Amino acid sequence: MLQRLTIRNYAIIDYLEVDFSQNLNVITGETGAGKSILLGALSLILGDRADPGVLFDKTGKCIIEGFFKVKKAQVLSFFEKHELDLEELLIIRREISASGKSRAFVNDTPVNISQLGELSTYLVDLHQQFDTLALANADFQREVIDALVNKPVVLQEYQQVYSQYAQVQKRYKHLVESRDSANKELDYNRFLLDELTEANFYQNEVEDLDAELQTLSHAEEIKNTLNRIYFQLKEDEQPILQQIKQLQASLNGLANFHKEIPGLAERLLSTYVELQDISGEIEGINDQVFYDAARIEVVNERLTMGYRLFKKHSVQTTNELLEIKEALSTKVADVLNLDDQLLALEQEQTRLQEHLLQTAAIITAHRQEQAMPFAQRVNELLAQVGMPNARLKVDILVGELNPHGQDTIDFLFDANKSNQFAPVGKVASGGELSRIMLCIKSLVAKSVALPTLIFDEIDTGISGEAARQVGIILKDLAKSHQIICITHQPQIAGKADAHYFVFKDAKADKVTTSVRLLSVEERVNKIAQMLSGEKPTAAALENAREMLTSF
Repeated sequence: MLQRLTIRNYAIIDYLEVDFSQNLNVITGETGAGKSILLGALSLILGDRADPGVLFDKTGKCIIEGFFKVKKAQVLSFFEKHELDLEELLIIRREISASGKSRAFVNDTPVNISQLGELSTYLVDLHQQFDTLALANADFQREVIDALVNKPVVLQEYQQVYSQYAQVQKRYKHLVESRDSANKELDYNRFLLDELTEANFYQNEVEDLDAELQTLSHAEEIKNTLNRIYFQLKEDEQPILQQIKQLQASLNGLANFHKEIPGLAERLLSTYVELQDISGEIEGINDQVFYDAARIEVVNERLTMGYRLFKKHSVQTTNELLEIKEALSTKVADVLNLDDQLLALEQEQTRLQEHLLQTAAIITAHRQEQAMPFAQRVNELLAQVGMPNARLKVDILVGELNPHGQDTIDFLFDANKSNQFAPVGKVASGGELSRIMLCIKSLVAKSVALPTLIFDEIDTGISGEAARQVGIILKDLAKSHQIICITHQPQIAGKADAHYFVFKDAKADKVTTSVRLLSVEERVNKIAQMLSGEKPTAAALENAREMLTSF
């Protein structure tokens, strides 16, 4: 519940502080005194957008604070979600600077406006969820019936499955589009894949073939050179290997005469061994190299194919070509597998749809079960508030699956027992809408876990006995909820647990709005003024006293 509201430097309010009771709080005052300004300030700490033009003093900043006493379970999910510290006394502060910069705090922790708006849904109904304009809104009408059904678990289960169903539908549509697009390219991709598969290159093959062609094309030159080198190393009249062996032996004979000679002899021996190995490898290579015209033709054909494919696919290596082959293979396989994937998604859609239809049927049955008793009770209350001929009817039509079930819910209204029902938003007057809303709100309030309900002139267009009945309904509602009601009706003001009077006061050549809690005698006088004018008669005063003692 809202325990205290403090407002500084807002509109025509310099500073005021209001402590509210936990039951029925009534706010009265002359037209233009600033009653709605209080609600405007309150709406800022509930997440409304700020306008720097509302500053009373353009040199200072506007500060609005609301002190709420809350049950921790009531707001626990919000505080855990946003990692905020939770205390039993919840302080919400909103600051607006002259430059237009706005800041918001929950228990001194900065929050954004979106978070503030989310938090407000746990605390206060300020003609946002249940206002007269909302009566014509299909979502509102459905929410009213669902609040009376009060089976959130079933609805949550349905919505979770519907979310999965919507995702599967989205994936199915995307896959169909992908298949249609892929089918256009399938033939061409398959042609490219077949061409690469037929070429059947292995890794680095083109590069290896290019090196082989160089060898085959220069086979005679290679063999001549290798033969000459081998001959000079081993078979000449004085082979190089033999000369090195002799030189090494001569050096070795001097090993005892100079300390560096053994090292030189060792190195020369190493050279001899290395040249022996080289001559052996030369002989081996020479035996392997030979001119093969047929092989040259085969290599040239493979190279021509390879370079043509390089150019076609804009690559420079065999391995890049193989990567393209693998990618094409995957693309073709994916297209061929799309039908299987689509079939699986169709089966998943069918399964989820059957689940949804079963759950939606349960939801529909619950709604239909509540619709008629709800309409009957609303009609009883409408008669109580001065609309004895008015009838409300709830029309539930079963249609396509949607995020909230399969129902279209319409509140239909007949003001004069004509049995000609029409959508309530089209045929009900402003005063009728206010009273219909009050009746609906009084019925659903216990199912909607909002501790504070605020009515801004819910009594528009009524007076006399109807106004008294509205007061009775509000008084009854205040047994389980904190009610804050702005009214012009003395019959409603007389039912208040706390009566606040809003008035204008001139200070230092400035007109400001102030609020004070009325004593019992002040209440008698103000209610009498509401009954008969600025100077109430004795009869009006007596009537006012009777109103205050009649509950």
